[in-house]
Amino acid sequence: MADDGRSFIPETSSMAVIPKATQTQRLLQEIPAPSRPVAVAVYGFTDQTGQFKPSETGQTLSRAVTQGAGSILVKALQDAGNRQWFTIVEREQLKNLLNERQIIREMRERYLGEQGVNPQALPALLFAGVLLEGGIIGYDTNTVTGGAGAGFLGIGAHTEYRQDTVTVYLRAVSVRTGEVLTTVTASKTIASKSLGASAFRFVAFKELLEAEAGFTTNEPDQLALQQAIEKAVYGLIMEGVDLKLWDFADPKVGWPMLWRYREERAGNFSAAQVEAAMAKARESAPLRIKPEDKSKEESRGGSGGR
Repeated sequence: MADDGRSFIPETSSMAVIPKATQTQRLLQEIPAPSRPVAVAVYGFTDQTGQFKPSETGQTLSRAVTQGAGSILVKALQDAGNRQWFTIVEREQLKNLLNERQIIREMRERYLGEQGVNPQALPALLFAGVLLEGGIIGYDTNTVTGGAGAGFLGIGAHTEYRQDTVTVYLRAVSVRTGEVLTTVTASKTIASKSLGASAFRFVAFKELLEAEAGFTTNEPDQLALQQAIEKAVYGLIMEGVDLKLWDFADPKVGWPMLWRYREERAGNFSAAQVEAAMAKARESAPLRIKPEDKSKEESRGGSGGR
């Protein structure tokens, strides 16, 4: 928007943008690589709250939370370790995938005369070793509300705030045995606040001044749900490492992150403290030696220091 003195006016028409990475998304991307990727399938990640979106005139038929949580979960799984942790197979729209493969098979049979499936043209589908189940299990409104205001001689100001909470549940199930391997829950608060000011007083005989201004900010519900799902995926990875279901390629590199997760799980760290600890760890992390640098160091008999 041009800086013409109207920058305080909200934009009514703007270009589409790619959202900035959230803190939890960056946390997922920084997870060290695994010893080997985990093949997972997501059949659905549904809204299990059953709540409808409230309004001032009454309840509406719109849901309180997004119905696309499964897509958010798949994106979070891809972000884990920059696409290194999970091999994700499509299951949410499996019917469409099978229909398309059937079309390919019939067309090749009709026009190329193939009597059987050509494995080069239509290879076998990947299968998953772990199913990810769960959903949105809670959406609590008005968990915290409050406000304050003051006025003097017809001039006053007031502020109000409110917090909602969304909670997700995620579990990993072994396809081979049906055993529930691990479960995690994650919550995110949704903050809303408003600030206003007003003036109502006589400035002269029969001359009344009346003015009012204010603004309201609401944290997007979808963004809060995204962060809760990303935190659940992060917790699932760390719980699996803790239970030795999977492991880091280099346990020494992943150990600090696992330790911080254990401290957060025990209640010793808050989410903000974890973020600060991660930033401090990145600054003090030892330099990684590249393979070619290591070979040079070995050729010198290990005498060369850093």
